[in-house]
Amino acid sequence: MAAHRCRPDFHCQSTEQCHLRDIHSRLFSVDQIGALLSVGPFVAVLAQPLWGAVGDQAKTKNAVLGWLIVGSGAMILLFPFSEAFLYLLVVVCLFTFFQTSIFALSDAITLEELEKHKRWSFGPIRLGGTIGFAVMSITFGWIAKDHIGYLFYAYALVMLVSLLLLAKFPKVSGYQSAGNKMQVWALFKNRKLVTYLAINLVLQITMGYYYTFFPVYYKEMGGDSVLLGWSMVISSLSEIPFLLFASKIMKRVRMTHILLLSSLAAMARWFIFSFTDNPYWVLPTQLLHGLIFIVLTVTMAMYINQEVPKELKASGQTLNGLLNLGLARIIGSFLGGYASEAYGMRNVFMFNGWVAAACAAVIVIIGLRQARSERALDA
Repeated sequence: MAAHRCRPDFHCQSTEQCHLRDIHSRLFSVDQIGALLSVGPFVAVLAQPLWGAVGDQAKTKNAVLGWLIVGSGAMILLFPFSEAFLYLLVVVCLFTFFQTSIFALSDAITLEELEKHKRWSFGPIRLGGTIGFAVMSITFGWIAKDHIGYLFYAYALVMLVSLLLLAKFPKVSGYQSAGNKMQVWALFKNRKLVTYLAINLVLQITMGYYYTFFPVYYKEMGGDSVLLGWSMVISSLSEIPFLLFASKIMKRVRMTHILLLSSLAAMARWFIFSFTDNPYWVLPTQLLHGLIFIVLTVTMAMYINQEVPKELKASGQTLNGLLNLGLARIIGSFLGGYASEAYGMRNVFMFNGWVAAACAAVIVIIGLRQARSERALDA
């Protein structure tokens, strides 16, 4: 079969998205693209709690992560065999079943190991992902112009290297393997955690829409694949300052203040997207990305590691992943596709700006209530 070829005017964030966005070039509607891209997050909703529970109960979390890496690398190799819609649907489901929990479980392993090494902090280590994304945004975007089929093999190779590196990483136990069983529902007894997860979910829904439809929107605005690639690089590099100081920020700044900052940054970003017609104005706006996605992702991962019982650390991280990579992407992609068909992407970005503004208002109210409660206790 001939190698799958992606349109040169599209730049995608993953091999899966690049393959699926080519469907758009063959006159599929925006809502169909959204529906196809939402299948993976739907599987993530089902897979995340499963892998979290397995990780907490396994002898080592490393072994579970190893199976996820192997499964993800094997499933990606199935993509080039057919472009039939139903075939792609099944492969996306299989790939997502393994791939979507890699990040959450690796965060759990890394954060637990870092507790034994106080001189190291999570932010600079997480910086590796940011740098990798920036490099791949340029490299894979260039490869995808003429050789989209190579991306699948490149991803599999990356998974192989990851597996070899994992073999050198210290073993982290699944604490429930010793017999002390806890159900994931215990996490919902922490009211602050639930509140922060809910706010994070709403903001991540707007990010889910951005990840799915921004490349199409940017093209309609007049941006080409080169500009789009640089916009992704800018958004990735904007994460560096926060990652370098994440641990110090978490110690000195209230969680509500961090969430408020992310909400205001998201509000500004989506409003700017809805008002501008110039693709070059979008480039500096992408700097706001460093105050949204990475701040929400890293602070929630660190907060969960601090707050949840050790028996549920993997489940806590996968619950966060379930909401951010599963439910948020489903709503952002699937409902966002229908909203874009009905009202246009510009208006949906404006709506997302108002959603972020509402989150900011809710956070202010929560912060004021917490401050009153603390003053009452001090009195």
